[in-house]
Amino acid sequence: MDLLKKIRDNARKYQQKIVLPEGTEERTMKAADMVLKEGMAKIALIGSEVEILELVKKHNLEHIHKAEIIDPFRLEKKEEYIELMVEIRKNKGLTPDAAEKLLLNPLYLSTIMIKNGDADGEVAGARNATGDVLRPAFQFVKTMPGISVVSGAFIMILPKKEFGENGIMVFADCAVHPVPNARQLAEIAIATAETAKALVKIEPKIAMLSFSTKGSAKHEVVDRVVEATKIARTMQPDLQIDGELQADAAIIEAIGKSKAPGSSIAGKANVLIFPNLESGNIAYKLVQRLAGADAIGPILQGMAAPINDLSRGCSVEDIVNLIAITSNQAFEKKAIKL
Repeated sequence: MDLLKKIRDNARKYQQKIVLPEGTEERTMKAADMVLKEGMAKIALIGSEVEILELVKKHNLEHIHKAEIIDPFRLEKKEEYIELMVEIRKNKGLTPDAAEKLLLNPLYLSTIMIKNGDADGEVAGARNATGDVLRPAFQFVKTMPGISVVSGAFIMILPKKEFGENGIMVFADCAVHPVPNARQLAEIAIATAETAKALVKIEPKIAMLSFSTKGSAKHEVVDRVVEATKIARTMQPDLQIDGELQADAAIIEAIGKSKAPGSSIAGKANVLIFPNLESGNIAYKLVQRLAGADAIGPILQGMAAPINDLSRGCSVEDIVNLIAITSNQAFEKKAIKL
């Protein structure tokens, strides 16, 4: 898959530091070993050094020695991290003692490392549920400025190259937020545009999807998409975005010209924003299965720093790819700030 190769090649250039809080999980360790062997990222493993070294020997891992091993029970920066945590959560009544206990949880420790500038991104979820991965992220890393909602995007690589950007499209939200309101839908569009730029290296052309095109149907759910499009344009005036558009008007040029004459997006969209999670999740799975598309994701977006969640049924290869994706996201976020 050419895109994944590009993402991995970019990760080698960017050399971001990715923290893996599930440092003693077998697949995670094997993925870290592969990443370090191929020089795709710097790695921080959280866990008992004794246990990690025993597992290294057991699984014959030859490159883990290049990783930084961080034992929550022997933290060099414990006081520094406690001070930062208490400052962030002082309005919630977090005490130093409570912060110290949280630091023993690798998922909390990893987010504090990111917040303190000691890591650039995180990959977890091979052993932990999504809610457990995201909770500390929301509390300490928080969302991007101007963004209040986290969403999940899929990069869809289609066999038919006439769609999207040479057969590549980005779908969202397909994984996280069930029923976004107009403001949240606008934020999802903006975050997905950033994902398209960071990972696919394309200029996003965003279609806000509905069952109506430019007033062809009237309903409150259509009104929400129209309002979301207006909000997104207000938030980012340079954004190439249009809506409401039906799916065929968004991706097929002849239909786009017929249904939405004058639109710069209709028929040319490479980013599709679905009106709710139900439609987005159904759509990506149908395109994947019926059209034979490759689906890369979900890629979490909207966080101030990249924190990505794995399926607990993930493979070693899945973890390697997500580390590379997270590295690309981290680099692009820094570039935006510069």
